Amino acid sequence: MAALHRGGCGSVLSGLAQYRDREVLPSFNKQSRVFYGNSRDFSGTIISHAPPAAATTILRRQGVATHGSHRSNVVSAAASSSEAAEPVHKEESASSPWQQTSPASSWVERWLPTAARPYALLARLHKPGNLWFYAWPCIWSIAIATTKTELPDMKILALFGFGLVVIKCAACTVNDLLDRDFDKKVERTKNRPLASGALTPSQGFYFLVFQILLWFSFLLQLNNRSLIMGASWLVLLLTYPLMKRFTYWPQAYLGFAINFGIFLASAAIKENLDYAVILPMYFAGIFWTLVYDTIYAHQDKKDDLKAGVKSTAIRFGDNTKYWLSGFGVACISSLAFTGYNAHLAWAYYPFLAAAAGHLAWQIFTVDLSNRLDCNRKFVSNKWFGALVLGGILCGMLAS
Repeated sequence: MAALHRGGCGSVLSGLAQYRDREVLPSFNKQSRVFYGNSRDFSGTIISHAPPAAATTILRRQGVATHGSHRSNVVSAAASSSEAAEPVHKEESASSPWQQTSPASSWVERWLPTAARPYALLARLHKPGNLWFYAWPCIWSIAIATTKTELPDMKILALFGFGLVVIKCAACTVNDLLDRDFDKKVERTKNRPLASGALTPSQGFYFLVFQILLWFSFLLQLNNRSLIMGASWLVLLLTYPLMKRFTYWPQAYLGFAINFGIFLASAAIKENLDYAVILPMYFAGIFWTLVYDTIYAHQDKKDDLKAGVKSTAIRFGDNTKYWLSGFGVACISSLAFTGYNAHLAWAYYPFLAAAAGHLAWQIFTVDLSNRLDCNRKFVSNKWFGALVLGGILCGMLAS
């Protein structure tokens, strides 16, 4: 009986080795590459589950029962098989830098060629939601500059859609170029293409030049006043990352920069700018930016302190919600003043009240010590912009 047991176990081990060489490793190599170019999670499943199933099949072929003492032999044989496969697992998961930085669920990973992926990540094309912070102020301005009782020109909206994507990508690129040393010290940003080494600074710089050329090709489709406004907007956005080094108010500078599109959009529609309308709108955008970007900055405040990066989140500390409440009141007041000066009908103000409620909900419910909650509140601001636009359109049509 002992000889039978030894013979059966020898057959098991021999069969496992053959299966590993012929089936497990080729299957693993083939399947692991399908899942996002990174085999860490998927390969763990293959290695841990495939050998026991294989062992069962081999035991049945050998006519040996898979229970009792034989089961422990099967488990030990599977473990040895997993250990033998470990070098292949490590080799497969030794991915290039872009694979380490690329989000697994992103369309960038699924659809773009390998060489283009780090550039797409650098431009934040995998985060289209951030585009709304550039787009809403421009769309507000286009809508309010349009002749009453009419909807905005779709051709202008489409043209601005292209331009906004370009300038948003350029702003992200220059931010990562200037902040790459800081990004290495922050948990949330350490895997960005320039910080991780997926792209060199020179590659990032040439990519930025390409985006700037695209931006001026967009501006050339507009009038001369718009060309000046667009060039000024670009300068503001390209210098924003430097503010984190000198002041605790970089969010205020971002507000001046990111909302400057209000002037560009109005200049593209009308020859003469109505400053009584667009100036209150501009200041409303600045106060709105101070709210959402201070909430956003609370995600990184611990890492920023270590890295020496300044922000309103660090400046305000435990008093953040008091500051945000003041900014929220100033934002809604400025938008009300905008509606009054633009002679918008009563239909504008219920939407403005809803936008005020949304802003209050953000400020009073956000958990500033919870990164996920800060990010959720930050992203939710797209609905604030949509409510303001809805109010402008209804106020215009009802006039």
